[in-house]
Amino acid sequence: MLQSKKSQLTGKQKAAIFLVTLGADVSSEIFKHLREDEIEQLTFEIARLDKIEPEDKDRVLQEFQELMMAQGFITMGGIDYAREVLERALGTQKAIDIVNRLTSSLQVRPFDFIRRTDPAHLLNFIQGEHPQTIALILAYLDANKAAQILSGLSHQIQADVAKRIATMDRTSPEVLREVERVLERKLSTLASEDSTSAGGIDSIVEVLNNVDRGTEKIIIEALEEEDPELAEEIKKRMFVFEDIVLLDDRSIQKVLREVDSQDLAKALKGVDAEVQEKIFRNMSKRASSLLREDMDFMGPIRLRDVEEAQQKIVNIIRKLEENGDIIVARAGEEELVV
Repeated sequence: MLQSKKSQLTGKQKAAIFLVTLGADVSSEIFKHLREDEIEQLTFEIARLDKIEPEDKDRVLQEFQELMMAQGFITMGGIDYAREVLERALGTQKAIDIVNRLTSSLQVRPFDFIRRTDPAHLLNFIQGEHPQTIALILAYLDANKAAQILSGLSHQIQADVAKRIATMDRTSPEVLREVERVLERKLSTLASEDSTSAGGIDSIVEVLNNVDRGTEKIIIEALEEEDPELAEEIKKRMFVFEDIVLLDDRSIQKVLREVDSQDLAKALKGVDAEVQEKIFRNMSKRASSLLREDMDFMGPIRLRDVEEAQQKIVNIIRKLEENGDIIVARAGEEELVV
């Protein structure tokens, strides 16, 4: 059982107490944003918890509140501003302790000042830069803002920038500093001299999922000509099997007519109940009953087989969309019914 002394609580234990206090529903949403190794570590700590002392819970919640307050001030005006406001509210030593805890556990990402800039102004600011510079900046922005800027770039460089984001791996701090010097701004902080990760396939997929369909089509078509393998890999990740819940019932019924029953049974193994029910609702009672029997009779199967079956169905969905037989909703688009 955990002791109530604050010094005996590790960071992982505090996180575990915090998640338990929040409850299963909220904690499960937080887990969606964590890496697999982080989830394993926190799950282990939660499992080890016997009884949470009230004073431990109160301390953890208070610390979280202080850190979130500090993070909000940093977002508004940087670390110096956060420290100044906290000093006025809590005193000098308390402010220093809070900011030090925050900056030691969270690395403030490069181009922090840009993330608070209006996308329209930022577009005017960077559109004359080299495509590699634009790609580097967009890789550090959130997907929605990056999508707005990518959509506003000229068609001649959109695909080039998209490719550079997708193929970007690690960027040295020296390069980051040089880019910011070119932009005549300074980093708010660079917590580590280690290489900083940004970009990659997942990064450009997230951006493309937030642009309008016209921009997406232009970029994908250009990439298909320039780098077919990269274009195919991006397309594979732009719609995952779980996204099938976003399709309307008529579209799902069209998809099911094209899908092999054995592939469907494999694909549904391991997915959450929402996905399964969406499929079952769009089948006849007899067909859904047979599908459930197939899944039960199949027993445990390899994850690789499940993923292969899911990818086959995703490929069918993509083909039906390309042919205009179904519509897959995109972020930032208004649905028009005619």
